[in-house]
Amino acid sequence: MRKVDLVIVGGGCAGLSGAISAFDEGIKDILILERNSELGGILNQCIHNGFGLGEFKEELTGPEFAYRFVKEVEKRHIPYLCNTYVSEITKDKIVRYSNEEGYFELQAKAILFAAGCFERSAGSIALPGDRPSGVISAGVAQLLLNRYGYMPGKKVFILGSGDIGLIMARRLTLEGAEVLGVAELCAWSNGLNRNIVQCLEDFDIPLYLSTTVTRVFGKDRLEAIELSSVDASLNPIPGSQKRIECDTLVLSVGLIPNNSLLEKAGALRGSSRGALVNDLYETTIPGIFSAGNVLHVHDL
Repeated sequence: MRKVDLVIVGGGCAGLSGAISAFDEGIKDILILERNSELGGILNQCIHNGFGLGEFKEELTGPEFAYRFVKEVEKRHIPYLCNTYVSEITKDKIVRYSNEEGYFELQAKAILFAAGCFERSAGSIALPGDRPSGVISAGVAQLLLNRYGYMPGKKVFILGSGDIGLIMARRLTLEGAEVLGVAELCAWSNGLNRNIVQCLEDFDIPLYLSTTVTRVFGKDRLEAIELSSVDASLNPIPGSQKRIECDTLVLSVGLIPNNSLLEKAGALRGSSRGALVNDLYETTIPGIFSAGNVLHVHDL
């Protein structure tokens, strides 16, 4: 079995930053494993600006920010494998992964787990009604539009006021879609104030607080949604239903740390649903560390 000093699971900015820091501290035997076709993680599809102010003291887009780290990794000749899926991590720091070359096992002295987060789906929130096309997550809408140039719809409604939902409200508007509004279950928005102002108020997109989608309608393609106000217990208020005609419902209903591999290995979970870590970001399994959105979800 091949032995590696440091295996990094995830080639987003947390993983790349960890690789750079480890290399500069003298750890030269490093391998980065990334499931996507290129390094950079989720930031490759975040083409809005606002990144880099803390790290580089200048405003960058997501891809520009990610490229700064990719360039530093390549300058140090740190090896990485893309299109590589990690299927298991053990408490003994064995990493099992597969790609087009086959199935492999590594014995690591240390592991940095930086596998990011995933979006809650329509099924996970028990969205009532039909299951037509046109109901997609905000991240998928962002990927389709920003990376592949596909408009997900023309008349769009957004459920959830998280940052990615607010950013997509603006992005879809700029690309010509009619964004009919954003509904938020809570009595307050979950997004940053700057995103509420820049993405909704500047474009006169209404924000419906204490409101949720209680039904979707459509056979092949989404035709309409039903909005309902909710009470203090977040239960729909009878008689408050309102039907809105639209062809696309974008879900921005939460991001969850992609922590299942560490939990299967026996690492304890922290309050953020990521791993429980100490001041050195070491999990309850000695030699396995966690960082980035897999530890706790960061603002966009």
